[in-house]
Amino acid sequence: MDLGLNGKVALVGASSRGLGKASALALAREGARVTICARNRADLEAAADEIRRETHAEVLAVPADLTKAGDIHGVVAATVERFGGVDILVNNSGGPAPGRFPDLTDEDWRQAFEVVTMNFVCFVREVVPSMHAKGWGRIIGIQSTSVKQPVENIDLSNGIRPGIAGLMKAIMPDLAKGGITINLVLPGMFLTSRILGSLAEGAGEIDKTVESQIAASVPLGRLGRPIELGHLVAFLASEQAGYITGAAYQIDGGIIRSNV
Repeated sequence: MDLGLNGKVALVGASSRGLGKASALALAREGARVTICARNRADLEAAADEIRRETHAEVLAVPADLTKAGDIHGVVAATVERFGGVDILVNNSGGPAPGRFPDLTDEDWRQAFEVVTMNFVCFVREVVPSMHAKGWGRIIGIQSTSVKQPVENIDLSNGIRPGIAGLMKAIMPDLAKGGITINLVLPGMFLTSRILGSLAEGAGEIDKTVESQIAASVPLGRLGRPIELGHLVAFLASEQAGYITGAAYQIDGGIIRSNV
């Protein structure tokens, strides 16, 4: 299927590894020009080189601390300068630290709000003018199953991430008037360093015992491969997904058990 992404410009947050990198790779495979960004310059450049080698796509790597509004502005500005605009935003960020409510401080909550909510707000605010100018845009937020179902021992995520779904629904009608769709992707357990530690990112052999223990909680009996999420992101960014907006897509191997 031709997704109609050849020549489109995609900006993917927190994309030096894991789900962000997989999303950038999937978009580049479809012919998109891609900006990737993250704090660690060495990891970022390695990811950019890997994507270029595999896809021959144009890749712009911009080191940035995505907890800072100024750095987010800089990433968008660099993308506009290099590629002429932004067609697709994949909003991805680091997740809140684990912890239960009685053990969390006010500062923990403030930091989690900055990482999740303000990151989303700042990125959307920055890219919308470029999308409005073109009359076309795709905004895809990578969040968590905690949007629909609480995750054990991660109460910062449980308390903050559902608000992103509410914000998405609130701003969706105005974005739609400008030809912009906005959707969320809700990943469950994936083979990433966030779930399995650094070994999941190619630093060595994954402990199969640990992987099996985690996979036992997934109805499909395995952890997801990051590129599987990348494929969903690429579809939601495509021309074929032009009538989908305001939706939250779980990709979790069946972990979420709710009816909606």
